[in-house]
Amino acid sequence: MPSIFDNIEKNLLDGLQHALDVAHQGDFCVGYFNLRGWKQVAENIERWTGGEGHQCRLLIGMNRHPEDMVKDIFSTKEPEPIDNATAAKLRKTLLSSLRTWSVVQSRNR
Repeated sequence: MPSIFDNIEKNLLDGLQHALDVAHQGDFCVGYFNLRGWKQVAENIERWTGGEGHQCRLLIGMNRHPEDMVKDIFSTKEPEPIDNATAAKLRKTLLSSLRTWSVVQSRNR
């Protein structure tokens, strides 16, 4: 029977950590991902040996609603330009994120 986690009577983190402790691999699909959350389960996953069938695979992203895509296609409004400071900040955030993923992935190889 499936478990329902409401974070009141049944805590999702406790259930997830227990499931990871008895598993040897995991495939997850999430809409959003924050590295602070990863830290809470990293120890459980790092016990796995890595490689085919003994790894964590994480698919991150949400599909855009079709109505939003149609609005973008038919929009007559030009995208607003961003200033150099904002562009530099976004670039730094992206590079930091990619470095983190590279480290996590290379540990499992």
